[in-house]
Formats: sequence, structure tokens, C-alpha cells
Amino acid sequence: MTNPVYARHWTNWGTNQESVADVLTPASADEIAATVTETAAAGRRVKVVGSGHSFTDIAVADDQRMVLHRMNRFVSIDGPLVTVQAGMTLRTLNTVLHGHGLAMPNLGDIDAQTVAGAIATGTHGTGLGHGTIASCVEAVTLVTGLGKIERFTADAPELKAIGVGLGALGIITEVTLRCVPAFTLHADERPMLLTEMLAGLDEWIPGNDHIEFFWYPYTDRGQLKRNNRVDVDNRPLSRFRGWLDDEFLSNTVWQGVCKVGQRMPRTVPALNGIAARALSARAYTGPSAGVFCTSRRVRFTEMEYEIPRAALPEVLGAFPALFDRLPFRVQFPVEVRFTGPDDLWMSHGYDRESAYIAVHQYLGTEYEPYFRAVEELCAAQGGRPHWGKLHYRDAASLRPVYPRFDDFLAIRDRFDPSRIFANAYLNRVLGE
Repeated sequence: MTNPVYARHWTNWGTNQESVADVLTPASADEIAATVTETAAAGRRVKVVGSGHSFTDIAVADDQRMVLHRMNRFVSIDGPLVTVQAGMTLRTLNTVLHGHGLAMPNLGDIDAQTVAGAIATGTHGTGLGHGTIASCVEAVTLVTGLGKIERFTADAPELKAIGVGLGALGIITEVTLRCVPAFTLHADERPMLLTEMLAGLDEWIPGNDHIEFFWYPYTDRGQLKRNNRVDVDNRPLSRFRGWLDDEFLSNTVWQGVCKVGQRMPRTVPALNGIAARALSARAYTGPSAGVFCTSRRVRFTEMEYEIPRAALPEVLGAFPALFDRLPFRVQFPVEVRFTGPDDLWMSHGYDRESAYIAVHQYLGTEYEPYFRAVEELCAAQGGRPHWGKLHYRDAASLRPVYPRFDDFLAIRDRFDPSRIFANAYLNRVLGE
């Protein structure tokens, strides 16, 4: 479990990252700027941590840890442009937007991240008409490594670097997001054979607002999910069905199944087969945030890779042989999502239509051989790892797949010449 924000010892949500550091809890941009100036003068470092939902060590502090939980307020609204402080969580943001008749155009399936953390790591949902959440950013206020408070708007080229900035360029204090009028989604979720899901993708991806699917290892079955905008919320999910599916089955029962599989690995293929066949179809309507986001109480470790959409069948086709080679069993389903291109320099979806493949292992279960094998498959297709999910890439291997990699480093040299925002992760993926 994550520690209180004020504790020197910290662990992330997945409990696979931890650190001990001095804790800073500023309440204003001026306080942050003063801290950064003092930090630079003393030759120290500072690292901001959000909600701890990254599985990589991107937020691990080895000197000073800064938490922005006191900077979590709504700032202003101007039509569809909403400005909030960087420490606000997506869950609170969704509540604030709903109160103003607005919504985020797209979201991932978890809403516990802070706004700044979600932006920095390239958090995304699914849908060909959407990029990462950071593609909705219209302006940011940033404290650079020089201790300067600067605001960058959509016409500033630097925003292309700050958008998915990995925490390497400065400390974001405020974010202006381009939102949309509140909308209702119709969710259609149904079990389906993997071959049927793959065969229908070329039609379904452009034909639906949001589409994703799950595939259970050692089976030929999964679940297809399609979400589309509708005018009226006329088929809400009953409270009982919502509790049954999203709390009891997806959390309580799934936790028990995972524990059985962890203790008796030989049962995993059978358990996956039972889970896949137990899936039932459902269709309902609801406010967008409530359909996008779900409760995740079963803890796991995760890797997620972006690949060109056209490469998906080849990559997934190699998974059955991969499963057979592993020295352990894979219990969690493989999750696949899709996005359109965006223009943020370090976005994994930069300049291409993307398929995202997410792989998981239950907390405490071995994962590295599995994740490395998946990475090898995806890297061979020019794949880019999600910055907040485990991967093993370094600057030398990442530079060729990010056309603006060196442009990003040039902005970093300007904004943080002393590298006070650096840590081991940034040294690995950006170079020392």
C-alpha cells in the first residue's frame, strides 16, 4: 500500500518501487520556485511524485520528494478551457467538470492519477479520434530548473515537449485543459473469440468512438468493449449489476482466483478458460467518466507497449509460443487499446495510429521474463514503451523511435541545465 504523502519512506501503488527521501509539500508556485532555487544552489535534486500509479521508477526520489497534494484546486473556466492545479486527481477533475457541464473527451480506465502525473507519463484511453490525455493540454504553468515560473500556451513550441515531459523539464503547477460538453456513452461489452475480434478491427476501430479488447492467455477467448456517444442516458446499469460485475466479480472474485493461480500455477490455464467462458454480455449507458473509469483493487505489475496499429496481428500471433516458453504461467488477460496520432514529441503515439498492448502479472508473481519477451516482440516493430509502465529500454534504443528525441533534450538543457529533476530512470531513458 502507498504511504502517506508526508512519510519519508514511499512505495508506489504496485509496491514494486520505493524510496526514502526528504519530503516537501509546497502550497504555491512561489514556494516551489524558492525550493527549486535553493535546491540548485545546494547541488541537490528534487523529484515530484503524484499518486504513485507508475510502475517504472520515473517518480522515485533519491534526495528530495515533492508532493503537490496541497495544490489540488480548481482555478478558472473560460468556455471549454478549464484550469486546475497540478496536484488535482483525475477523479476530482471529473467531478469538477461535471459540475460545469463539461467532461474530458477521453480517459483511461483509472482515475486516481494526478493531472500532472497523467500528462507527464502519457496516460491514454482508447479511440482512433484521440491521443494521450496530454493532447488536451492548452497551457501549463511550469517552474523550470532555473527557479523561474513560466506559462506556455498552445502557440509555444515548448508545449510539444512539456506535454509528455516525463518530469524532466520542470514542475508543473497549473494545467489548462481543452474539455468538451458533458456527454453520455453507450457501452457494449461482449465475449468473443480472439479470431473474431481481430477480424473485425479494421471495421470497428474507425466505426466506434472507443474500442478495446481483452484476451485470456491459454484460451481463444476474450471480451470486446465498444463505447459510443449517445444523446440520452436511458439504459443505466442497475446498482446491483454494477456492484456484481465491477466490484464483486472484477475485484473480490478475481482476487481469489489470482491467489489460487499463484499458489497452484498448473491451474492457471483452466482458471483462465473458466474466467473467459464466464463472461457475459452487457450493454448500458452512463456519464462518460463513469463508463471510462473502473475500480481496480486487485494489485498487479504492468508493462504496456505502443506499436504501429498494422503490426498488431503479427505481434499477438507470437504470444501463444511466448506463453509456452515461459517458466511460469500468465494469469491476467492481455489488454489491447487504440489511439490516433498526436504531435507531442515524447508521446508514445507520436505521428502514427497506435495499438497498445498491456500485459500484467498478479502482485508477487514473477514477471520479468514475460515482460522482456513482450518487449522484444514490440521493439522489433518500432514499438515505444509507456513511460509509466515497466520496460527495459535506454536512451540509445529509444532515440531511433522518437523523431524529436534530440529536440526534447535541447529543451531539457534549457530548462534544467543542472539536472535537478533527474533520477535513475531519467538517466537511463534520456541519457546522463
